[in-house]
Amino acid sequence: MFKTVVTLFRGSVAAAGEELEDRTALLILDQQMRDAAAAVERSKRTLALAIAQDQQEGRKLEATNARIADLETRAVAALDGGREDLAREAAEAIAGLEADRDAAMTARALFATEIARLKRHVASAQARITELDRGRRLARASEAVRSLRRSGIEAARPYEATLPEAESTLRRLRDRQMEAQAADDALFELDAATGPLATAEKLAEQGFGPRLKTTADDVLARLKSKHAPTA
Repeated sequence: MFKTVVTLFRGSVAAAGEELEDRTALLILDQQMRDAAAAVERSKRTLALAIAQDQQEGRKLEATNARIADLETRAVAALDGGREDLAREAAEAIAGLEADRDAAMTARALFATEIARLKRHVASAQARITELDRGRRLARASEAVRSLRRSGIEAARPYEATLPEAESTLRRLRDRQMEAQAADDALFELDAATGPLATAEKLAEQGFGPRLKTTADDVLARLKSKHAPTA
């Protein structure tokens, strides 16, 4: 008996946990979506900063190449002018600039590879976020339909009526309307059978006064009189 009680308790706890998870699944999904979207936005900002820094390094590299070309022109001019000392000084500066240029070019190549990888990562994350958002909207719509079905058993809020209650109210209203219409019809038939008009018609049928209602015989007699051959 004790084992049965323990098993029943464990089953009740598991069922309650599953029910709580089902009820809060959309809330959990919404928060997870917000966290994921925030992470993607941070990645996009980091990627944008990396691209801006790479572009800045590109401009520095262009300036370095321009200085190298300028110094080369001046060194050649110094050699032509017999100033090898100045040409050597320019050559040393050019060697330093070329070392910086080569290091920058290597760094930019690695940076470009990393930026391309980050772009793919961000694009994939955005696609997954979009797909998750589409699935979340579908799940929310499905949950709304399921809540509507569940409302047949109990209302979502204490002060809200259920769909079956509304249907029951409509049935009662229709029943009352049918009862009222039947009563009106019965009263009309009763008036027609026992009222003053009925009495007058009964007297007319016995030859006491003209008929109040035109009969088929009356119409036929009128038609015959209109089409009677003239002498």
